[in-house]
Amino acid sequence: MLEPQTADGKVLWHFTMSLDGFVAGPGHGMDWMTGITSRPDLIDEYATTTGAVLGGRDGWDAYPDPSGIYGGAWKGPLFVLTHHPEDATPTGGVTFLNCGADEAVRIGLEAANGKNLEVFSPDIGRQLLALGLIDEIDLHIAPVLLGDGVRLYDNPGGAPIHLRGVGREDPRGVLDVRFRPL
Repeated sequence: MLEPQTADGKVLWHFTMSLDGFVAGPGHGMDWMTGITSRPDLIDEYATTTGAVLGGRDGWDAYPDPSGIYGGAWKGPLFVLTHHPEDATPTGGVTFLNCGADEAVRIGLEAANGKNLEVFSPDIGRQLLALGLIDEIDLHIAPVLLGDGVRLYDNPGGAPIHLRGVGREDPRGVLDVRFRPL
């Protein structure tokens, strides 16, 4: 079992993901998460270690309500990176940024005040990974196959990104999971 998440000022790319690599269904749909469970303290763990959130415009347009983050258990600064902040509806606690992903991280980490900056965007996460700005990737793999939607990582033609498992005896070893259809 992994150690609990800590608030160490990390840039944390964090998602619940389907077994086939999707973090949202078509149109950013999240209804696929209905009925899945997680360990009892998971939401509180992330709500207390998160100082700020960085998301993308597509996700924001699909769910324009910051009070839904961690089911309302988290309150704090939310940054939405967009090429068109002028047509975004002003929302309390939300800052729309039109800058590079690296500058958005700088702003977000400052606002996080020593806690973690959570990245809730596949596209921004991919950009930050390429820039070497992701400290950790936390995934919660749900026992569902979506077959379509928004992938966690999509980089056709790109080089593989090798990762090191955290809290594992062999950090380069595969992670074994086993499921059966319901």
